[in-house]
Amino acid sequence: MPYALRARRAVRETVSGLPREFWWLWTSTLVNRLGAFVATFMALYLTLDRGYSATYAGLVAALHGLGGVISSLGGGVMTDRLGRRPTLLIAQVATAASVALLGFVRDPVAIAGVAFLVGMASNASRPAVQAMMADIVRPEDRIRAFSLNYWAINLGFAVSSMAAGFIAEVSYLAGFLLEAGMTLVCAIVVFLRVPESRPAESVKTAPGSDGSVGLGTVLRDGRFMSVVGLSFLIALIFQQGSVGLPVAMGAAGFTPAEYGMAIAVNGVLIVVLQIPVTRFIEHRDPRRLLVVSSVLAGYGFALTAFAGSVGVIALTVCVWTLAEIVNAPTQTGLVVRLSPTHGRGRYQGMYTMSWSVAALVAPLLSGFVIDRFGAEWLWGFCAVLGTVAGVGYGVLMRRLPEETAGVEARVEAGTEAGVEAGVEAGVEAGVEAEAGPESGPVQPAKGAVRAQPEVGAG
Repeated sequence: MPYALRARRAVRETVSGLPREFWWLWTSTLVNRLGAFVATFMALYLTLDRGYSATYAGLVAALHGLGGVISSLGGGVMTDRLGRRPTLLIAQVATAASVALLGFVRDPVAIAGVAFLVGMASNASRPAVQAMMADIVRPEDRIRAFSLNYWAINLGFAVSSMAAGFIAEVSYLAGFLLEAGMTLVCAIVVFLRVPESRPAESVKTAPGSDGSVGLGTVLRDGRFMSVVGLSFLIALIFQQGSVGLPVAMGAAGFTPAEYGMAIAVNGVLIVVLQIPVTRFIEHRDPRRLLVVSSVLAGYGFALTAFAGSVGVIALTVCVWTLAEIVNAPTQTGLVVRLSPTHGRGRYQGMYTMSWSVAALVAPLLSGFVIDRFGAEWLWGFCAVLGTVAGVGYGVLMRRLPEETAGVEARVEAGTEAGVEAGVEAGVEAGVEAEAGPESGPVQPAKGAVRAQPEVGAG
């Protein structure tokens, strides 16, 4: 078969079978990331245009990140209580307003406060997006859907990062207003084309249960919190690409331009390889994928200790980028599997928070290790974190039941009998307690759904 025909067939199989609502949500994500200019030039704006110190710029970045940590949980609660669509609309409109305001404020205290609001508003939409995708996409298609969404995020960010430099040369205020405008476009797309997807709470999740899920429920879910802890370790590793690597390269005598060339490999590879790699991993054992990607990420960064040129550093970026491509959709799919239907927002919020906290901790950690012990110790520490995370995923995944997806498949078939049959199957398999999170309310019939382990489906 000619290469062009094979490529066309691969693309068609990758995008086929996903609901129309997903593609509108995907479009909203792409537009949002295409307009993400402010995060790219914020430090330059504060230091070069406004004349503030690097310390103040770091404080503003930390407050922005702190806002994201807080809103991860707040956005998750809103997603479950208000609904996915209202949360998205509120977050996107608030983001547009706060970003536009940030372009006009001049007082340093006001800038710091508005940056905190921007962090809160922009991060509040993430649990809603992830919960909505889990609602509208069939279990066996989720890893593909999450990969396509991750691809859109990186494609949009790659384009916006390049455009941000040119926009900043013309006018920083134009960048703020453009991002605000494109965020409003996202809200309009959601308002016009994306319906609410929160399942109706008409069926009990289990006999004797009221189906209610609070933050306490999430915190008491030891298995899920283990995933949150492991994702925090993985996030600490990947954050080093933007915090530890530039500092280490600068200390070794490399220029900012050389760092830019090396890290650009990350974005290019994700855009080029995310879809074909997803086709390769879609129906493979998720435990192996998580273990291998964790170890590959840790040791990919560890190889930086032996890199003496930009070319070799770029090769190490290739290694941990491949781990990122595999880990991101697989880990998100695991979070969906462990989340009860009516608690997806809170569960996704807690998962998102692990990355937000890592974004706060990673700069402090990398700076302390590099200053106190040297960059080689930081890269060795990444190897340790990757190994711990890999072992953790291996142990955790071995404890997960294989029949959970059968319950959800029956639920999506649209019959109460299917729910009871799924629960009874879990009891017979000795995993009634594990079946609870995935059993949910009766969904509208969508046709026959192929029963398979949901974690493999993403």
